[in-house]
Amino acid sequence: MSNFIVFLSDEHNPFYSSVYGHPFVQTPNMERLARQGTVYRNAYCPSPLCTPSRSAFLSGRRVHEVQAYSNCNVNLPRHFPTYGRVLRDEGVHSVHFGKTHVYDKAENLGFAEIHMAKDGKAPGDINFSRRPLAIRKDAAERARGYGVKEEAFDADLRVMDAALQWLRETAPTLDRPWSLTINLVNPHFPQWNTQEFWDLYPHGEDLPRYGKEQESADHPYARDLRAHFEADLFTEEQALGLRRGYLGNVTFIDRQVGRLLDTLQSTSLANVTNVVYTSDHGDMLGKFGMWWKCSLYEDSVRIPVIASGPDFGKGAVVDTPVDLLDVQASIFRAVGAERPSDWAGQPLQDVPASDPERVVFSEYHGHGTRSGAYMIRKGEWKLIYYMEAPHQLFQLSDDPDELRNVYAEFPDKALELEGELRRICDPERENERAHAFQDEQLRALAAR
Repeated sequence: MSNFIVFLSDEHNPFYSSVYGHPFVQTPNMERLARQGTVYRNAYCPSPLCTPSRSAFLSGRRVHEVQAYSNCNVNLPRHFPTYGRVLRDEGVHSVHFGKTHVYDKAENLGFAEIHMAKDGKAPGDINFSRRPLAIRKDAAERARGYGVKEEAFDADLRVMDAALQWLRETAPTLDRPWSLTINLVNPHFPQWNTQEFWDLYPHGEDLPRYGKEQESADHPYARDLRAHFEADLFTEEQALGLRRGYLGNVTFIDRQVGRLLDTLQSTSLANVTNVVYTSDHGDMLGKFGMWWKCSLYEDSVRIPVIASGPDFGKGAVVDTPVDLLDVQASIFRAVGAERPSDWAGQPLQDVPASDPERVVFSEYHGHGTRSGAYMIRKGEWKLIYYMEAPHQLFQLSDDPDELRNVYAEFPDKALELEGELRRICDPERENERAHAFQDEQLRALAAR
């Protein structure tokens, strides 16, 4: 048995790290973690939005099961036990630092210890109407959220300092396995940096390679998201600034990964503790004219997963698709606890390097699109199954940027992946179930 640390950032598109191929962003500590362990090249979130993704991770269940469809937290089902509670009940000391933003308040999540939790304030995000589609009238003002603020990283540093203090002072005294989850908010929007990090990337003021001229940018759901966030009003100067600030935010997170590794190495726990760096979802960063998350395109739905420790091979690479629920399952494998049999996910430790048959699933029912959508990744193929728009099929080995929809050219492959989707859920039923649930939330908000 070994201990397990999950370092969970917020909104980190893995393509903006040197480990996943970015040409100049400085992430030496993620590289260090990768050299010591295993890189999962094709990792996905359960849903490209904070509360749905984090709720799935905490509960071990699909988003449509938990019904945390959006960032609105009104009337959410709260009876699902978290992995922190299950581990605690089995004698594992489960600890959580930082952001929660899930289906229940931090005090009810059942961890043995929970510190500096950041719950979503009630009622959460109320701009989630999809019939009709809500437009955030102040959304274009978000494009000004970049530049220098000397207090930019203070909140994350307080959480990180406290977590590292726990690791130095409390962890060595425990006589049983433990899990530690550290949640930081960066590189989530807004893209504020301290002067040091802003100055790292004057050359980082670039525009995305693929913009609104692409076929994928003209898909109805892509147009919905641009309208919802008023993204077509963003200026070129704002796009440049947002992307520069994001790089600074990512390097700040990388520094914290380094601090974690240094602290672990300074204790007696390094050889018996696993570390996984990951995130809750990605960020489009202007690709196809789209910003932030909420899309099942790769930049939004992909996450980094880099794992090191006694359970993971050194300098290894896994191409088999995995997801955040697999990360959660890995905790149970490492600490020797029994995971509920009806939870989704498989321990990363058991995933082979290359399995073309393994299926990964994601879904989206939140703000900014007219209706639900589902993603299936299997081997080199990816299906996005839309409830109120044309479906998309991408052959990612030939088209990693999702520029060409080949749904009509490969009907048998599209049907095969749709079959995989229907083995997980009934997409039509779950779509209407989500709409009905959100209608109840909207009525509850109107009655306040």
